[in-house]
Amino acid sequence: MENSGYTTLTRQAGLMREMRIVANNIANSATTGYRQEGLVFSEYVKSVEGGSSLSMGQGNVRHTSFQQGALTQTGGTFDFAIEGEGFFLVETPAGERLTRSGAFSPNAEGDLVTFDGYRVLDAGGAPVFIPPGAADVAVSADGTISSEGNPIGQIGVVQPLNAREMVREDGVMFRADDGYEPAEQARVLQRFVENSNVDAITQLTRMIEVQRAYELGASFLDAEDQRVRSALRALSQ
Repeated sequence: MENSGYTTLTRQAGLMREMRIVANNIANSATTGYRQEGLVFSEYVKSVEGGSSLSMGQGNVRHTSFQQGALTQTGGTFDFAIEGEGFFLVETPAGERLTRSGAFSPNAEGDLVTFDGYRVLDAGGAPVFIPPGAADVAVSADGTISSEGNPIGQIGVVQPLNAREMVREDGVMFRADDGYEPAEQARVLQRFVENSNVDAITQLTRMIEVQRAYELGASFLDAEDQRVRSALRALSQ
Protein backbone atom coordinates (compact mmCIF):
# COMPACT_ATOMS: atom_id res chain seq x y z
CA MET A 1 0.00 0.00 0.00
CA GLU A 2 1.28 3.48 -0.86
CA ASN A 3 1.79 6.28 1.66
CA SER A 4 -1.49 7.94 0.69
CA GLY A 5 -3.36 4.79 1.68
CA TYR A 6 -1.64 4.51 5.06
CA THR A 7 -2.29 8.19 5.74
CA THR A 8 -5.99 7.81 5.00
CA LEU A 9 -6.31 4.62 7.07
CA THR A 10 -4.86 6.30 10.19
CA ARG A 11 -7.37 9.10 9.73
CA GLN A 12 -10.22 6.63 9.25
CA ALA A 13 -9.27 4.76 12.43
CA GLY A 14 -9.36 8.03 14.40
CA LEU A 15 -12.72 8.97 12.92
CA MET A 16 -14.14 5.58 13.93
CA ARG A 17 -12.99 6.13 17.50
CA GLU A 18 -14.50 9.60 17.54
CA MET A 19 -17.79 8.29 16.18
CA ARG A 20 -18.02 5.81 19.06
CA ILE A 21 -17.27 8.56 21.58
CA VAL A 22 -19.85 10.95 20.09
CA ALA A 23 -22.47 8.19 20.00
CA ASN A 24 -21.76 7.42 23.67
CA ASN A 25 -22.12 11.10 24.56
CA ILE A 26 -25.51 11.26 22.86
CA ALA A 27 -26.64 8.04 24.57
CA ASN A 28 -25.71 9.56 27.97
CA SER A 29 -27.17 13.01 27.37
CA ALA A 30 -29.78 12.28 30.06
CA THR A 31 -27.46 10.46 32.51
CA THR A 32 -27.09 12.28 35.83
CA GLY A 33 -23.55 13.56 36.36
CA TYR A 34 -22.19 12.35 33.01
CA ARG A 35 -19.19 14.29 31.62
CA GLN A 36 -18.93 14.77 27.85
CA GLU A 37 -15.91 13.25 26.09
CA GLY A 38 -14.04 14.29 22.99
CA LEU A 39 -11.11 13.05 20.93
CA VAL A 40 -7.92 15.00 20.34
CA PHE A 41 -6.27 14.48 16.96
CA SER A 42 -2.52 14.87 16.56
CA GLU A 43 -0.32 15.03 13.48
CA TYR A 44 2.73 12.84 12.99
CA VAL A 45 5.14 14.03 10.32
CA LYS A 46 7.91 11.76 9.04
CA SER A 47 10.56 12.66 6.49
CA VAL A 48 10.81 10.40 3.46
CA GLU A 49 14.17 9.89 1.77
CA GLY A 50 14.09 11.22 -1.75
CA GLY A 51 10.55 12.53 -1.47
CA SER A 52 8.11 14.75 0.36
CA SER A 53 7.46 14.29 4.06
CA LEU A 54 4.62 12.02 5.15
CA SER A 55 1.88 13.38 7.43
CA MET A 56 -0.45 11.11 9.39
CA GLY A 57 -3.32 12.16 11.63
CA GLN A 58 -4.00 10.09 14.75
CA GLY A 59 -6.90 10.34 17.18
CA ASN A 60 -5.80 8.51 20.32
CA VAL A 61 -6.18 10.98 23.20
CA ARG A 62 -9.56 11.32 24.92
CA HIS A 63 -10.55 14.60 26.51
CA THR A 64 -13.23 15.00 29.17
CA SER A 65 -15.19 18.22 29.66
CA PHE A 66 -15.73 19.11 33.31
CA GLN A 67 -18.00 22.04 32.55
CA GLN A 68 -20.87 22.44 35.01
CA GLY A 69 -24.07 20.71 33.94
CA ALA A 70 -27.53 22.15 34.50
CA LEU A 71 -29.04 21.58 37.94
CA THR A 72 -32.49 20.04 38.27
CA GLN A 73 -34.58 20.27 41.43
CA THR A 74 -35.95 16.85 42.38
CA GLY A 75 -37.25 17.32 45.91
CA GLY A 76 -35.52 14.11 47.00
CA THR A 77 -34.02 14.29 50.49
CA PHE A 78 -30.88 12.43 49.44
CA ASP A 79 -30.42 13.95 46.00
CA PHE A 80 -27.37 16.23 45.93
CA ALA A 81 -25.58 18.35 43.38
CA ILE A 82 -22.24 20.16 43.48
CA GLU A 83 -22.15 23.79 42.42
CA GLY A 84 -18.64 24.60 41.28
CA GLU A 85 -15.61 22.33 41.06
CA GLY A 86 -15.35 19.10 43.01
CA PHE A 87 -16.58 15.52 43.13
CA PHE A 88 -18.37 13.25 45.57
CA LEU A 89 -16.13 10.55 47.03
CA VAL A 90 -17.44 6.98 46.89
CA GLU A 91 -16.15 3.52 47.79
CA THR A 92 -16.16 0.82 45.10
CA PRO A 93 -14.76 -2.75 45.14
CA ALA A 94 -11.79 -1.38 43.13
CA GLY A 95 -11.09 1.50 45.55
CA GLU A 96 -12.14 5.09 46.06
CA ARG A 97 -13.65 6.84 43.06
CA LEU A 98 -14.92 10.32 42.22
CA THR A 99 -18.30 11.17 40.70
CA ARG A 100 -20.62 14.11 40.03
CA SER A 101 -23.70 11.90 40.16
CA GLY A 102 -25.37 12.67 43.48
CA ALA A 103 -28.58 10.61 43.42
CA PHE A 104 -28.04 8.79 46.73
CA SER A 105 -30.16 6.88 49.24
CA PRO A 106 -29.61 5.08 52.58
CA ASN A 107 -29.31 1.28 52.35
CA ALA A 108 -30.64 -1.25 54.85
CA GLU A 109 -27.62 -0.71 57.13
CA GLY A 110 -28.05 3.06 57.08
CA ASP A 111 -25.05 3.79 54.85
CA LEU A 112 -25.60 6.45 52.20
CA VAL A 113 -25.03 4.74 48.83
CA THR A 114 -25.09 5.45 45.11
CA PHE A 115 -27.55 3.97 42.64
CA ASP A 116 -25.13 1.04 42.18
CA GLY A 117 -24.87 0.45 45.93
CA TYR A 118 -21.43 2.02 46.45
CA ARG A 119 -21.00 3.73 49.81
CA VAL A 120 -20.63 7.50 49.88
CA LEU A 121 -17.62 8.67 51.91
CA ASP A 122 -16.75 11.72 53.95
CA ALA A 123 -13.59 13.74 53.27
CA GLY A 124 -11.62 11.38 55.54
CA GLY A 125 -12.70 8.26 53.67
CA ALA A 126 -15.25 6.99 56.22
CA PRO A 127 -18.75 5.90 55.12
CA VAL A 128 -21.54 8.43 55.59
CA PHE A 129 -24.11 6.95 57.98
CA ILE A 130 -27.74 8.03 58.22
CA PRO A 131 -29.26 6.84 61.53
CA PRO A 132 -32.49 4.87 61.12
CA GLY A 133 -35.48 7.08 61.70
CA ALA A 134 -33.53 10.30 61.17
CA ALA A 135 -36.03 13.11 60.65
CA ASP A 136 -35.79 16.50 58.96
CA VAL A 137 -32.51 15.59 57.28
CA ALA A 138 -30.81 18.69 55.89
CA VAL A 139 -27.46 19.30 54.21
CA SER A 140 -25.55 22.57 54.37
CA ALA A 141 -23.40 24.04 51.62
CA ASP A 142 -20.23 22.39 52.99
CA GLY A 143 -21.85 18.93 52.92
CA THR A 144 -22.62 18.71 56.65
CA ILE A 145 -25.67 16.50 57.26
CA SER A 146 -27.95 17.26 60.18
CA SER A 147 -31.09 15.69 61.58
CA GLU A 148 -33.47 17.93 63.49
CA GLY A 149 -30.67 20.49 63.69
CA ASN A 150 -28.02 18.07 65.05
CA PRO A 151 -24.97 17.23 62.87
CA ILE A 152 -24.70 13.53 62.03
CA GLY A 153 -22.04 13.47 59.32
CA GLN A 154 -20.56 15.20 56.32
CA ILE A 155 -20.49 14.28 52.64
CA GLY A 156 -16.98 14.35 51.22
CA VAL A 157 -16.48 16.78 48.32
CA VAL A 158 -12.96 16.60 46.92
CA GLN A 159 -10.93 18.01 44.05
CA PRO A 160 -8.39 15.85 42.15
CA LEU A 161 -4.82 17.12 42.30
CA ASN A 162 -4.50 16.53 38.57
CA ALA A 163 -7.88 16.54 36.85
CA ARG A 164 -6.34 16.09 33.39
CA GLU A 165 -4.91 12.71 34.39
CA MET A 166 -8.09 11.26 35.87
CA VAL A 167 -9.19 7.95 34.33
CA ARG A 168 -12.84 7.38 33.47
CA GLU A 169 -13.91 3.90 34.54
CA ASP A 170 -17.54 4.03 33.48
CA GLY A 171 -20.03 6.67 32.54
CA VAL A 172 -19.86 8.69 35.77
CA MET A 173 -16.95 7.29 37.81
CA PHE A 174 -13.34 8.54 37.73
CA ARG A 175 -10.10 7.28 39.24
CA ALA A 176 -7.68 9.93 40.53
CA ASP A 177 -4.29 8.20 40.72
CA ASP A 178 -2.54 11.45 41.69
CA GLY A 179 -4.76 11.89 44.75
CA TYR A 180 -7.23 14.56 45.77
CA GLU A 181 -7.84 17.28 48.33
CA PRO A 182 -10.94 18.89 49.88
CA ALA A 183 -12.82 21.16 47.46
CA GLU A 184 -13.08 24.23 49.63
CA GLN A 185 -15.02 26.39 47.16
CA ALA A 186 -17.64 23.82 46.18
CA ARG A 187 -21.24 24.14 47.39
CA VAL A 188 -23.50 21.13 48.01
CA LEU A 189 -27.15 21.61 47.09
CA GLN A 190 -29.78 19.32 48.57
CA ARG A 191 -32.80 18.13 46.57
CA PHE A 192 -30.97 18.82 43.29
CA VAL A 193 -29.06 16.65 40.84
CA GLU A 194 -26.64 17.74 38.14
CA ASN A 195 -27.61 16.83 34.60
CA SER A 196 -25.20 15.55 31.97
CA ASN A 197 -23.12 18.35 30.48
CA VAL A 198 -23.52 16.93 26.97
CA ASP A 199 -24.63 19.45 24.35
CA ALA A 200 -26.81 17.07 22.34
CA ILE A 201 -27.26 19.40 19.35
CA THR A 202 -23.53 20.00 19.01
CA GLN A 203 -22.85 16.28 19.32
CA LEU A 204 -25.42 15.41 16.66
CA THR A 205 -23.82 17.97 14.36
CA ARG A 206 -20.39 16.52 15.04
CA MET A 207 -21.67 13.00 14.33
CA ILE A 208 -22.80 14.12 10.87
CA GLU A 209 -19.43 15.80 10.24
CA VAL A 210 -17.51 12.69 11.29
CA GLN A 211 -19.73 10.46 9.15
CA ARG A 212 -19.18 12.62 6.09
CA ALA A 213 -15.44 12.79 6.69
CA TYR A 214 -15.31 9.00 7.01
CA GLU A 215 -17.31 8.52 3.81
CA LEU A 216 -14.94 10.88 2.02
CA GLY A 217 -11.95 8.86 3.19
CA ALA A 218 -13.63 5.62 2.14
CA SER A 219 -14.30 7.08 -1.33
CA PHE A 220 -10.65 8.07 -1.63
CA LEU A 221 -9.52 4.55 -0.69
CA ASP A 222 -11.88 3.03 -3.28
CA ALA A 223 -10.59 5.40 -5.97
CA GLU A 224 -6.99 4.66 -5.00
CA ASP A 225 -7.68 0.93 -5.15
CA GLN A 226 -9.14 1.28 -8.63
CA ARG A 227 -6.14 3.34 -9.73
CA VAL A 228 -3.68 0.70 -8.52
CA ARG A 229 -5.68 -2.12 -10.13
CA SER A 230 -5.78 -0.25 -13.43
CA ALA A 231 -2.03 0.34 -13.29
CA LEU A 232 -1.35 -3.33 -12.58
CA ARG A 233 -3.57 -4.44 -15.46
CA ALA A 234 -1.80 -2.05 -17.80
CA LEU A 235 1.60 -3.40 -16.75
CA SER A 236 0.51 -7.02 -17.21
CA GLN A 237 -0.61 -6.50 -20.79
